[in-house]
Amino acid sequence: MALAFDSVTQRFGDVTALKDVSLSVEPGEIIALLGQSGCGKTTLLRLAAGVERPSAGRVLLEGRDVSSPAGFVEPERRGVGLVFQDYALFPHLTVRENVRFGLGVRGESDAAIEATALRAIARVGLADLADAYPHMLSGGEQQRVALARAVAPRPGVLLMDEPFSNLDRRLRDIVRDETAALLQETGATSIIVTHDPEDAMRIADRIVLMRAGEIVQIGTGEELYRKPGSLFAARFFCDFNEIAGRVAQGAVDTPFGRFPAKGLAEGAEAVVCIRPHGIRIVPKGFYLPGRVMTRRFLGEVDHLLIAVEGFERPLSVRASLAGATREGEDVGLDIPSDEVLVFPAGYT
Repeated sequence: MALAFDSVTQRFGDVTALKDVSLSVEPGEIIALLGQSGCGKTTLLRLAAGVERPSAGRVLLEGRDVSSPAGFVEPERRGVGLVFQDYALFPHLTVRENVRFGLGVRGESDAAIEATALRAIARVGLADLADAYPHMLSGGEQQRVALARAVAPRPGVLLMDEPFSNLDRRLRDIVRDETAALLQETGATSIIVTHDPEDAMRIADRIVLMRAGEIVQIGTGEELYRKPGSLFAARFFCDFNEIAGRVAQGAVDTPFGRFPAKGLAEGAEAVVCIRPHGIRIVPKGFYLPGRVMTRRFLGEVDHLLIAVEGFERPLSVRASLAGATREGEDVGLDIPSDEVLVFPAGYT
């Protein structure tokens, strides 16, 4: 189903959780709501599910207003599936019984309900654990049960609130990729709430970046990463080396070179942002001179702190070919201009 929020505002007493938010989600599209805690992500999800009613504005399913006082549609009648952060499994029910829960309201026979539940369980790879109880499962398996329960009724919209936050790093990657494949297979319109930009980039067609109850920027993961609309958006996707400067003749001079400041006024204060993995280490005598202060092996890359004359803080560098570089060694640094972003100071 198509899902839309039309000028939605949500207040809780004196606190405004959402401010005039408008967003359209196409049928079958996977959207990630990304932002820090308290930015309004989960509130937007609860409005879509019908758990909350908006203070102002409309929630539309297939163009129909389901949130107005006169025509409010209850959660169980919206055709919406919901996966909670803590999975919300019934501890006294088996995997099979957890997934069967809610299917009975569709008026099908017991045999049809059983078959539907078993198909959903098999789809998430848990056919051998259909008669196990939640306490017998790992965190990743519990998450799959919650997902199977949500997709079993074949909802038109699937809502997921921080579905991977309780998993360790290794398991998180596996379950996230499995979930992405399942969402593509089911074709349900999906919204996933997360505070992790990697989750958002790996699973979503588009990312909606939120801050303080408002939408900051919408786009694909690559668009938000390469062309962030603000310093806030840029920082969300990368830990930059940041250098304060002032615009002169359309550029900002730094100890690392001169970088264009497109669209910034002459004399304006600016922040130059250099991506740590965009810096290339070359032999000394070439490009910008620096000295390696520390080197830490991180597996696929090394993390180095490099002292550069004229810059009071060490430059953070992530390099995949730095294994031969030693602490105390003099090196050269090449910083391509396409790995540098310039923003007005104070505009976050």
